[in-house]
Amino acid sequence: MKSQFLKHRLKNIYKNIDRAKRKEPIKLLAVTKTHPQEKVQEALKLGIECFGENKVQEAEKKFFNKPKNIELHLIGHLQKNKIKKALKIFDVIQTVDTLELAEKINHHANNDNKIQRIYCQINIGADPNKFGFNKFEALDKINKIKNLNNITIEGIMTILPFELSIKEKKELYKQTKNLYKKTKEICPTCVELSMGMSGDYETAISCGATIVRIGTGIFGKR
Repeated sequence: MKSQFLKHRLKNIYKNIDRAKRKEPIKLLAVTKTHPQEKVQEALKLGIECFGENKVQEAEKKFFNKPKNIELHLIGHLQKNKIKKALKIFDVIQTVDTLELAEKINHHANNDNKIQRIYCQINIGADPNKFGFNKFEALDKINKIKNLNNITIEGIMTILPFELSIKEKKELYKQTKNLYKKTKEICPTCVELSMGMSGDYETAISCGATIVRIGTGIFGKR
């Protein structure tokens, strides 16, 4: 019964994604934070291969034996004392929000003989409650980060402030898309634009998102 519930929700999400009629594929990142491991297993059976978690400790417990064909993304703020553990667990860290954090990730990745895939988080709405580079400093910082040997910038990520109108969301998503385009010019490895969640992923897709982060829309309320 639970699998049928997930299957129905996924079908509707894929239908909404297809409705955008975008030429390039749009990735679905299933956000499993605070959901039990059983829901992860159900999602795997339905073909989901890309998951997002907010906390290193929770991901470590839930994905300690993850299949090789799935990708695990960190989408919550990364504390510096959790970097070593995060590098062992996550394929992608979407929330690199300072040059200092990038340098520390690079240092630990070098020690582990690993190239860590990252996204740079942009605080496009200048929200004091959100992490991320502000839009005025972002390109300068990204230009420095791209020269770190054990990091590959693969995307730009943003989380909008709460309680915005659709018009306000579109404006901020378009600003993020423009920043993403400029980033690609200086960093060709940057190919993903992660924006949009359960309540506004269709708006984000219409503004250029290549990957959307959906939790409640798939698994229901926590």
